[in-house]
Amino acid sequence: MSNALALPSNLSVGTFDSYLNVVSQMPKLTPEQEYELAVRYRDFGDLEAAKELVMSNLRFVAHVARGYSGYGLPLPDIIQEGNVGLMKAVKRFNPDVGVRLVSFAVHWIKAEIHEYVIKNWRIVKVATTKAQRKLFFNLRKSKNHLGWLTQDEAVAMAADLDVDLKTVYEMEKRMDGHDMAYDLPNDDASEDNYFAPESYLKQHNGDPAILLESSDWQGHEEDILAHAMTELDERSLDILNSRWLTEKKATLHELAERYNVSAERIRQLEKNAMKKLKEAVVLAA
Repeated sequence: MSNALALPSNLSVGTFDSYLNVVSQMPKLTPEQEYELAVRYRDFGDLEAAKELVMSNLRFVAHVARGYSGYGLPLPDIIQEGNVGLMKAVKRFNPDVGVRLVSFAVHWIKAEIHEYVIKNWRIVKVATTKAQRKLFFNLRKSKNHLGWLTQDEAVAMAADLDVDLKTVYEMEKRMDGHDMAYDLPNDDASEDNYFAPESYLKQHNGDPAILLESSDWQGHEEDILAHAMTELDERSLDILNSRWLTEKKATLHELAERYNVSAERIRQLEKNAMKKLKEAVVLAA
């Protein structure tokens, strides 16, 4: 099946956007169409049916893959690994179980992406100097508490490690990705008969395709917001952090004393910072 379903092996910057555009326009299969194609492949080895199953679900691989963009690895490569997982899922899919292919395939897509990230994500990808490597590990430790670094913590870390404040915030954003666990057998030979239990759990919250798209958009908005915050001046960023992103939120009067201005001025700065963030999110959406 792999030869018949060969996909572009080198997605350059120029062709990558075109690839995403093409897969987003591929028609979705109805449950009846999907079942018929899966039966044709399983019972008769129809490679054209298998190819159609894969091609119609490439958009979901792209949705899942974007959740791993924070590891500093090329997104086209991550998508390619996810596509391999999708093909493995098609090979093992049993249409008689009664679930949609995308529900079953998510496990295999993530498994291939995880394997790729584990093999290729190295500290050198995110930190090229000794100071940046120290920053990487210090931020790892700092994540034992909730929320982002406060302004004082960020300033102190930047001074201690001899890096600028922007580097601290950029590294913190990169470290804010979530690790996702998965279960696979150690023996590759047993994969043909292995099915993760979660693959067949009933979907209580709706169509898996809708859930994937919703999850992808939420992650996209978080990336936009995090980037927009790095564009704020230090005082505005500290005000937002102190007012909204820490466990013990500061009052307007506390911040007024910190910056030796009126509480009304702090309120204005907070309002202006919120407006800038909103404009950045709207423009990038």
